[in-house]
Amino acid sequence: MATPCFADLGKQAKDLFNKNYHLGIVKLDFKTKTQNKVEFNVSGTSNTATGNIAANLESKHYLSDYGLTVKEKWTTDNVLSTELSVDDQFAKGLKLAFNGSFVPLSGKKNGTFKTSFKTDALHLNGDVDMEQSGFVLHGAGVFKFQSWLGGAQLSFDPSKSAIKKNNIAIGYQTPEFNWTTNLADGKEASSTVYQRVNDKLETGISLAWSTDSNATRFGLGCIYKLDNDTSVKAKVNNSGTIGLGLVHRLRSGILLTLCASIDGKNVSSGGHKLGMGLELAP
Repeated sequence: MATPCFADLGKQAKDLFNKNYHLGIVKLDFKTKTQNKVEFNVSGTSNTATGNIAANLESKHYLSDYGLTVKEKWTTDNVLSTELSVDDQFAKGLKLAFNGSFVPLSGKKNGTFKTSFKTDALHLNGDVDMEQSGFVLHGAGVFKFQSWLGGAQLSFDPSKSAIKKNNIAIGYQTPEFNWTTNLADGKEASSTVYQRVNDKLETGISLAWSTDSNATRFGLGCIYKLDNDTSVKAKVNNSGTIGLGLVHRLRSGILLTLCASIDGKNVSSGGHKLGMGLELAP
């Protein structure tokens, strides 16, 4: 298996607890591609509690002769952003990218330089966030030896000569099993375990503890594939919150998601959440 970036450590387990749980919202996602391979993605969400609607339009152009990808995005918050990225042009496994955003109403501008380099045993990331008040440096790396992983992440603010974030992780990864443990800022420890039991069933465990509150969080999650078109999901945590989900492919290119969050300690008092998502990808 390829070496993941630091942000993707434990991704299989995180997806069991987060992916397709559109709680409290109705989500619509539409993707299409033109004949000249220009991709368009329109997505929107409606908050069932407040009625607020948010949407964005994104386009992606590939200039394969130059290894260049151009992404443009416009949101209903009137934020315009553009990303330019180059893959494998200067060295195999090297990606360079620049992301800039602009808010016309306020004139606020942000920019980020991103770099990544990956091989079978190494994945490095280096970013520079540029804002009007200054810039922040981010660095991360993951090393792989056989099935073992070790990584670190650091954010540094030169204007304050201060470390804003630090994180270290170790893990073990195979196609059927994944274990990751993190320590963030020396204050919060977390661990995830993922196991593919068989072709139909995947299970996961999430555990976290914080020194600030001395509180422990624990969760169990799973997804079961009923057939090629339908999967059911479930999760529960130590607070008694139960999550349920159904993912069904109505037909080729149309994916429906239904989900719910139930307060197991106060079933009769209400406060539960429902959500729905519809993804169209012709």
